[in-house]
Amino acid sequence: MLRSQTLSNRIGAPVYLKCENLQKTGAFKVRGALHRLLQLSDEQRARGVATISAGNHAQALAWAATAAGVRCLVVMPESASPTKIRASREYGAEVILHGDAKAAFTKVFELSEKRGMTFVHPFDDEEVVAGHGSCGLEIVDQLPGVHTIVVPVGGGGLSSAIATSVAAAKPGVAVWGVEPEGAPSMHRSLQAGEAIHLESVSTVADGLAPPMAGVLNHELLAAHARGVVLVSDHQIIRALRFIVERTKLLVEPSGAAAVAALLEGHIPVGPEQPVVAVLSGGNVDLPSLCTLLSEGMD
Repeated sequence: MLRSQTLSNRIGAPVYLKCENLQKTGAFKVRGALHRLLQLSDEQRARGVATISAGNHAQALAWAATAAGVRCLVVMPESASPTKIRASREYGAEVILHGDAKAAFTKVFELSEKRGMTFVHPFDDEEVVAGHGSCGLEIVDQLPGVHTIVVPVGGGGLSSAIATSVAAAKPGVAVWGVEPEGAPSMHRSLQAGEAIHLESVSTVADGLAPPMAGVLNHELLAAHARGVVLVSDHQIIRALRFIVERTKLLVEPSGAAAVAALLEGHIPVGPEQPVVAVLSGGNVDLPSLCTLLSEGMD
């Protein structure tokens, strides 16, 4: 976890960056994937695992499965990043590209049932969430005085895990989620009082664009988080450029969402109240990065 003086000066509070972009496979997802695989029975291990992912969960499960000697099938949307597709295959997964995110979910359910593989949900799974909770425990251990934690939200796996583990370890810490305006599934779910599905999503942050909020994740966030705020794609891109330029850290658009919310003043902060922004992932291909950094120039 690194202190960002520039960001601290910008928002008027001490800001630390939890660098999950430097995690194995380039994102926080390896925490939950490995923990989930450790819970498999011998029979399940023999049959293998399957999942759906835009990329980060795919890479994490592929790496963990290979390390554990387990076969891994990943269905990815056809729009998935070429870099994430290639990395998932290099980590050992069989990758199938199929339709959009909604169609990919349907496809992986079909294939996992046909092949007898254990489906590992990318976020709506107790053991996956439990693994991700280690990130929250590390934050309160590394920064005992933390007041606020800001976390990007896709389906809600990481944010719900951090909110829950931190509530248990250090009650009173404010946990906020951040979603793209073009994929506000958790924001709307919290308003509706139940996990909802979106008809369509549109955002530059592919890791924050599942077409639904997790049922378990919604329940945990509703119980333990302060809320979920929204940021635009333009704000995400501007934050990405800020992170690369001022901290020298490489993040993907999804990983910049928490910083975007802080820069835009969406999160309440106090002068002496330490804030942690989680940089959830750093898997972005170079051509896309060049385009995004150019778009982020004001």
